[in-house]
Amino acid sequence: MSKGTRLGNGLFFFVQNSQSERGVQTRKSLSEALLSAKAEGRLTVGVYECAKIMNEDPDSVSFCLLATDDFECDIALQIHFTLIQAFCFDNDISIVRVNDLKRLNALVGTKGQLEDAHCVLITNPAEDSWEDPALEKLHLFCEESRSYNEWVPEITLPER
Repeated sequence: MSKGTRLGNGLFFFVQNSQSERGVQTRKSLSEALLSAKAEGRLTVGVYECAKIMNEDPDSVSFCLLATDDFECDIALQIHFTLIQAFCFDNDISIVRVNDLKRLNALVGTKGQLEDAHCVLITNPAEDSWEDPALEKLHLFCEESRSYNEWVPEITLPER
């Protein structure tokens, strides 16, 4: 969204929203998409569970999140991430990284139960339902990021 500023003689010019506003909107869209997908049963959580869904029905996958903590150096997990990223690129699946595994787990996990939230998939809504507007915003964010050669953009999850 652009903001107008009035110059002399009734002229206006427009300034694009700042990166921080874009980041706030993207974080909000991510939270909304995750909560909506969770409520509708469209979330798959866990590296192996996600790989199974991608192998069986890649067309059902709409969005992929990869989560790590900054200090994590698990080489096996990094190999899985590389393969998942390649698969997502080959199948036109939007993909992002989040750097707060604990926060993502709180959003997608069952209360009181720790999930393997290193990989989370959001599958497509049912044929007869409306598109998820938050998910559409995330797809646009990913498309825009790719235009800047940021192939797997990182999103910071919002605080509760």
